[in-house]
Amino acid sequence: MRFVLPSPRRSRHPLVRALSLLVGVALIGVLLVFGLVVVSVLLVGGGLLLAVRQWTRGRGAKRNAAGTHKPEVLEGEFVVLRQTGPAAH
Repeated sequence: MRFVLPSPRRSRHPLVRALSLLVGVALIGVLLVFGLVVVSVLLVGGGLLLAVRQWTRGRGAKRNAAGTHKPEVLEGEFVVLRQTGPAAH
């Protein structure tokens, strides 16, 4: 089964063609401006988030350097497995 769309009729009137061109350009311009606003909001928000994280991390590092410093150690149990033969896939 074939699905065929009817071909769109293009107006031959020059004013209608010019108006449709202007509407298309305006629509593309609005979409570009909207996209730029979204990108700028994301960039500013990400920059502020990074700045806040660095600021809070910097204050925490100064506090730890002056007093009690807890080493970052991962504790746990482990078992060493020794393989004598070829690896099974």
